[in-house]
Amino acid sequence: MKLHLRKWALLFALVSAIPALRAQQVTYVQLRTANGVLEGVVSADGKVRTFKGVPYAAPPVGPLRWKAPQPAPSWSGVRKAVEYGPRAMQGRIFDDMVFDDAGPSEDCLYLHLWMPANPPSAKLPVMVWIHGGGFVAGSCSEPRQDAGNLSKKGVMVVTFNYRLGVFGFLAHPALTRESGHDASGNYGLLDQVAALQWIKQNIATFGGDPGNVTIVGESAGSFSVSVLMASPLARGLFRRAIGESGTFFGATLPLKSRIAAEQAGVRFAESAFGTASVEALRAKPAQEVLAAALKLPREYFAPIIDGYFLPTDARSIYAAGRQSHVPLLAGWNQDEEGFRSFFAGDEPTIGNYEARAKVRFGSNAATFLKLYPAATDAEAKRAAQDFAGDDFIACSTWKWLELHRTTGESPVFRYEFDQTLPLPADAAPGTVPTAPHASEIEFVFRVLSSKNLPWRPEDYAVSELVSSYWTNFAKTGDPNGPGLPRWPAYDSQDGYPVMHLRAHPGAAPDQHRDRYEFLDRLGSAR
Repeated sequence: MKLHLRKWALLFALVSAIPALRAQQVTYVQLRTANGVLEGVVSADGKVRTFKGVPYAAPPVGPLRWKAPQPAPSWSGVRKAVEYGPRAMQGRIFDDMVFDDAGPSEDCLYLHLWMPANPPSAKLPVMVWIHGGGFVAGSCSEPRQDAGNLSKKGVMVVTFNYRLGVFGFLAHPALTRESGHDASGNYGLLDQVAALQWIKQNIATFGGDPGNVTIVGESAGSFSVSVLMASPLARGLFRRAIGESGTFFGATLPLKSRIAAEQAGVRFAESAFGTASVEALRAKPAQEVLAAALKLPREYFAPIIDGYFLPTDARSIYAAGRQSHVPLLAGWNQDEEGFRSFFAGDEPTIGNYEARAKVRFGSNAATFLKLYPAATDAEAKRAAQDFAGDDFIACSTWKWLELHRTTGESPVFRYEFDQTLPLPADAAPGTVPTAPHASEIEFVFRVLSSKNLPWRPEDYAVSELVSSYWTNFAKTGDPNGPGLPRWPAYDSQDGYPVMHLRAHPGAAPDQHRDRYEFLDRLGSAR
C-alpha cells in the first residue's frame, strides 16, 4: 500500500511540474533578413520577441581597424540571435556598469531588437537607444537597458554597441589621407550612422516602421543624439530625438579640431609604440593598444570636428538652423553632480562656499552667490550641488533646447527627473537621497529590479509615467496621452515650462533660467 501511494505521489508531482516546465521552455522564432536567417526567442510570458547579436556592419578588425564601418557580411544557414554581441574594447572605468555579454572585443558592431510578440500594428514605432559611458565605456548589454518591458508599450526598441576610446576616435594624418573624404576619427559616430542606415534598410522585416524612428540616448548617448541631429550624414535617418543629460554645447567634452586630434594621435602612437605608422598600429594586438590608451586622460580619444561627420562645431550648426528639424525631448536629472566637485577638497561649509565662489568667478562672484544663495552649511551644500549639476550637464543641455527651439522649426519638450532613489539599508546615517546622473535609466526601461534597492510604489508609478511619455513621443512626436499630466511644449509664451518627473509630477515655468543665462554668458558651463 505504501509503495502504491508513493507511485501516485510521484506521478502527482510530475503532473504538477508540467506547467513550470512548459514555462521554462524556450520558444524560438525565425526570420529571414537580407543577410540570412535569424533565430530569435520569445519571452517566457509570450509577450516579447527578441533578436540579439545581429551584425549591422563588418567586424572592424585587422585592416578595417580605424576605417569607416563596412556592410555586414551575409551568412548561410540559421544564425542564432539569442545572446548579446560583445561590448566594445574598454577598461573597467565606471563602477555602476554591469554587463551581460561575453566580454569586450574589437568585433563589437552588433545590435539587439525587442518587439511585442503580438504587435498592435503592422508598422511599429522604432526607438533606437544609444548607451552612455563617456565614449570610453559602456554597452547595451547592461541589465538596466533590457528593453523587453519597454517594448510592451507598443514600440520596437533597438540597442547597439559602437566603437569606443582609441578604437572609436583615433585621428591620424595617414588615416585622413586614406579615408576618401579627408577625415579621420569619429569612427564610433560613423558606427552610429551605420546602425541607423541598417535600421532604415532592414527594420520593416522585423515589423518596424523605417519612417518612424526615434533616437534616444543618455549621457554620451545624449551627446551622440545632439551631433547626429547636427550631422549631414544622419539626415533623414530618424524622425524624432530624445536626449537624457548631455550635449556637445559646453566644455564637459570639448570638440577638438581634426588637426589637433591628428597631432594627438601621432603623439600617442610615437610615445606608446615608438612609431607613427598606421600599419604598425593595426598590427598591434587590440589589448596592447587599449592598455596604452588607458594610461591617458579619459577625454584623449573622443568625438571631434572632423569636417565630414561634423562639418563644424555643433553649437554653430544649431545656431544657423542647419540641424535636422525634428521634434526634441530633452532634459536632465536633479543631481547630475555632487557638491564636493565644487569645494575641491575643502570642507563643505558656508565660509568655504563663498571663498570658492570668489576664486571661481572673481568679479562675478556676487552675481553667482545671488543666483546660488546659501546662508548655512546645509544650504551651501545644496547650492554647490545645484551649480555642479548645472556646470556638468544642465546648462549645456539647456542651450541645446534653446537653440533647437529657436532654429529647429519643431516642437521641443523639456524635463527634469526629480525622483530621488531610495536609500539602501546600509546607507550611512545622514545620507541625503538624490536623483543622480543616469538614475533615470531603470525608470525609462521599466526595469527597476535590475538595481538592488528598496523600491517603493511611487518609484514604479514614476517608471510607468516616464516610459509612457517616452513611448508616446516615439509614436507621435508628443509625449502627452490619456491619463498623463499635461506636458506643455517648451515655449516662452508659457514661461518655458519644465515637466518635473517625480512621484507628484507636473509642469511648471522654469525657475532657473537666470542661472543658465549667467553661465552661458561666462562660457563656464561644462
